[in-house]
Amino acid sequence: MSTPPLASGPEGPDALRPLLDTVLGALTDGAAARGGPLPAGGPGQVAQRLRAALGDPLPHHGSPDALHTLVRALAEGAADPADPLCTAHLHCPPLAVATAADLAASALNPSLDSWDQAPAASELEALVARALAHLVYGTPDAPGTQDTRDTQDTQEAQGTRADAVVTTGGTESNQLALLLAREKHHGVQLVCGAGAHHSLHRAAWLLGLPEPVVVPAPAGILDPAALDSALTDLRGPLLVAATAGTTDAGLIDPLPDIAGLCATHGARLHIDAAYGGGLLFSDRHRARLDGLAHADTVTLDLHKLGWQPVAAGLLAVRDPTDLAPLAHRADYLNADDDTEAGHPDLLGRSLRTTRRPDILKIAVTLKTLGLHGIGRLVDQVCAHAHELADLIAAHPAFELYDRPAISTVLFRPHGATDDTVAAVRRTLLDQGRAVLGRATLDGRRWLKATLLNPHTRPGDLATLLKLVEGHTPR
Repeated sequence: MSTPPLASGPEGPDALRPLLDTVLGALTDGAAARGGPLPAGGPGQVAQRLRAALGDPLPHHGSPDALHTLVRALAEGAADPADPLCTAHLHCPPLAVATAADLAASALNPSLDSWDQAPAASELEALVARALAHLVYGTPDAPGTQDTRDTQDTQEAQGTRADAVVTTGGTESNQLALLLAREKHHGVQLVCGAGAHHSLHRAAWLLGLPEPVVVPAPAGILDPAALDSALTDLRGPLLVAATAGTTDAGLIDPLPDIAGLCATHGARLHIDAAYGGGLLFSDRHRARLDGLAHADTVTLDLHKLGWQPVAAGLLAVRDPTDLAPLAHRADYLNADDDTEAGHPDLLGRSLRTTRRPDILKIAVTLKTLGLHGIGRLVDQVCAHAHELADLIAAHPAFELYDRPAISTVLFRPHGATDDTVAAVRRTLLDQGRAVLGRATLDGRRWLKATLLNPHTRPGDLATLLKLVEGHTPR
């Protein structure tokens, strides 16, 4: 039996071409078999079909059809975020150009734990990550918030420039933000709103920090008066975590007010903008993030409002010296003499060792579309959310929670119980007709539509409502 071909090297492209045809064909066949945004039949039937396609996962003898068989099975059993009726989660349909770049990253297989494994990738990551940090904090060559001038003056006085490190997403970024705060202040008390992402609580537990102090969020956003009271009563180093784009409703905390309170009380500020950070690309919506530049750390996640394949997270830091606790020494990766000779030290750029170059797809997308091109996509999905909200508000069978803050819309059938709302959602899931999320706000359960597909049409939105209405008991 001949040795299987490799994906890289001089013969790599020729070896990949027929395999790519196989993959594309399998994706087409699987999507046709699925026939909708989700496979029909519920968990049991989906698992049964997958098991039949897989067979023995550790066969003694291989099959030349395995690639087509398993890709087809995965596609048939997938939730398709590109389907306009797949709206449950912050799960975007990736751009084709970003996906193509991700293929190149897989084929080349750089590992960002030492320069000699990723010479160009390490430089690309440093340049693009820093540029995105400047987008957050504001510089002369990057659009930013209204706080740009003050932040820039502060950075110049400190002799620092904003920076960012690449992560696997919002969870890792939030964990890293808490770690940096803990190390800088020799311990820290986390204070966050009731609508903060669950990863912050898990990070506090994982890092051995005290139980977070949870501030009320009566309207879904952190209440500044309650925060002021909490900060007045607490002692010791404090870290306030605000949210720009809550998971449940896409709401944005009052960032300028929170930043002002942090300055008054001497608290460190982290802003989880995993969802809302994408508004930075939009001329129309960027002002909604005013106050972002006052944060010490900011979570970004471009596999949400950035249309990247998973994973594409970052943590931006206003002061790069905050990253010093990540410094680590392993002689085979970053020996002192190599570093002194000018070879970049990559171990201080992440808690992980082996890392794939996720920055490539981000860089390709930014260069291909430009800030304005990505901003147009942001504007489109925000507009679609308002269109859906208009349809709901005008429909006698539905109740709208509120106007969308970003691209998430909450609604429920008029007069339905919470159990009915949950049952309607599961029915549509099991039938493979539509994928809606769920959220509990104001003590009631709501259906959640998070619109991240810029190709969604008004007719798609009407179809979504018709499906919900048709499956709601009267």
